[in-house]
Amino acid sequence: MTIIYRRAKTSYRYIVVGLGGLGSAAAYWLSQTEGSQVLGIEQFELGHGRGESDDHSRIIRKTYHTPAYVQLAEAAYETWDIVEQDAGEELVVKTGELNFWPEDTSLNERDYTDALTACSVPFEMFSASEVHRHFPQFVLDDSVHAIWQRDGGLLASRKANEAHRRLATRNGALLMDNARISAIRQINGGYEVEVSGQVFEAEKLIIAAGPWTNQILAHFGLRLPLAVTHEQVSYFKPLSAGAFFPERFPVWIWMILDNYYGFPIYGESGIKIAKDRFFRVDPDKRDFVVDAANETQVRNFLRQHIPLAAGPLLYTKTCLLTHTPDTDFVLDSLPGHPNVHCVVGANHAMKFASVIGKILRDLTVKGFTSNDISPFSFCRTGLHPDSRFQF
Repeated sequence: MTIIYRRAKTSYRYIVVGLGGLGSAAAYWLSQTEGSQVLGIEQFELGHGRGESDDHSRIIRKTYHTPAYVQLAEAAYETWDIVEQDAGEELVVKTGELNFWPEDTSLNERDYTDALTACSVPFEMFSASEVHRHFPQFVLDDSVHAIWQRDGGLLASRKANEAHRRLATRNGALLMDNARISAIRQINGGYEVEVSGQVFEAEKLIIAAGPWTNQILAHFGLRLPLAVTHEQVSYFKPLSAGAFFPERFPVWIWMILDNYYGFPIYGESGIKIAKDRFFRVDPDKRDFVVDAANETQVRNFLRQHIPLAAGPLLYTKTCLLTHTPDTDFVLDSLPGHPNVHCVVGANHAMKFASVIGKILRDLTVKGFTSNDISPFSFCRTGLHPDSRFQF
């Protein structure tokens, strides 16, 4: 969809920059109360595959390492329920989630169990034999155990993004694609945003630009310590498909720093598996070449631990992830610009997209949110320019 710019009005109360997972959610929640006062701007076509949030599925879970994230995850489930009702379609598929803990992990399991306990989220500890009893698809030795959390599952990410944008448009918002921003200027307490030769005015801005965040922040003389990485996921056709449908096979994560993670059959005729954290790239110069070594690693993992899933490779696709040094989100106003809010998902935000959109709406319209976003400050120590990344 490409909007003909000369037909668009040029003055809005709110402009959302970026219409991936987080920006689309912000546009939707703003449109609920602000309607035609909302303009969304996307530099590529809507639903493009160049960024972070376009695929059939993302893991949604409550198993996190701090109470703040667990509480935000619980709020995310509530928010997705609202969107599902508004959209009239299922976006969250609960399969349960297994977090596997091998002996060689560098992560702290106690952080996860303490956070779940503090938030009264039920979970169970499974030995390798108990995992096999519940889910015989997995082959584990006795050195591995797991946390089982029944509310985990998958978010239909592509459908979710489309639903947010469709509903925002229904509510009166204007969403423009193939529209690259060339300038942002502060004027009369508001902002001018120059797009493809046209200038749009707004009182308040939301920046949800993912890998291109620093390109937008440069218009404000700001920069965050961000790393953008090439990532990829592979789809394999199981040797026994019936064992891997969502009602029989959970989402799962192998809890090491560069973790493996996977999904049941959803959206394709195969299971989805990935291994996290690749090499750094420039989002405008990256290629889409698949890394054969990673394909081999995930296939070997399947052969070792989920052998019935290790059938023919269907395809592998690449994407980008944007990282902060401390792996926490950015969700705050810009220093010196209280009417400009910025969000960076720090590579794990899609499950939170709709609640983040709601928080951005509340911050922008009301000036406050009831959710605890104190860990996500723009000026926190973990975002110091000299901060080291955890990979």
